[in-house]
Order: sequence, then structure tokens, then C-alpha cells
Amino acid sequence: MSWASSEATRRAMLSNKRRDTGPELAVRRALHAAGFRYRVDHRPSLELRTRADIVFTRQRIAVFIDGCFWHGCPVHATSPKRNSDYWGPKLERNVARDLEMTSRLASLGWLVLRFWEHEDAEAVVEVIAAAWRERTL
Repeated sequence: MSWASSEATRRAMLSNKRRDTGPELAVRRALHAAGFRYRVDHRPSLELRTRADIVFTRQRIAVFIDGCFWHGCPVHATSPKRNSDYWGPKLERNVARDLEMTSRLASLGWLVLRFWEHEDAEAVVEVIAAAWRERTL
């Protein structure tokens, strides 16, 4: 028996990507076009298991492009109707883990920037570029 509530759900969940999502690629393309170079899907700290979507190692900036469903977007998050005993706690753990990792990275001297998948890529790049310039000086 599969962990999924239906075969369609199972196929949909298996097709979710951990990296190289559409919103992530849009931000990366815009950053690259603006002349920025960065690491992709990289562990900012070997002490932690977390991997940031975009990392500027010299500036110690870790960028996360969070999916609305998986990370509890206050605007677009939804609560699954089926198998809610599983999904509710799982999604809550994701949000708690995000907060913990942000705090732990900050305590190690990293600037953590988190954006939602629905945010405009150009606006995200402006924020990242400003942080990069501030940390480069």
C-alpha cells in the first residue's frame, strides 16, 4: 500500500522537484543576467543539513525560494482535505524547521533571505542585489 491517498496523488507528489523549480529558475536567470555568480542547492554550513536554493559563499548569504504549499505561505497555503492527519503535522514541521534553520544560520553569521514562490523574480533579485552590495562593502 502506498503512502499516498490515491494513485493520482502519488504521481503528483513524485513529480514535485526538490530543486530547479520554475520560480527558482526565474530568480537564478535574473541574477545571472545581472552579473551575479552563486552556488545552487548548496549547504551554507557543514554543521547543518539544510541546503539553500542560492548561496553567495563570500558574502554569507543564503537564499530560499519557498513553495507556498510546503512552507505555509500566509496568502496561498492550503490544508489538505485527504489524509490530513499526516499532512497537517508534516507541514507544521516544515514551517518550524524553516524558522529553526533561519535562526541557526543567522547565529553562524549568515544572512538568510526567504521568498515565496509567487513573488516577482525581478523584485526578489532587487532585494538580493541590495543585500549582496551591503555585504560586499
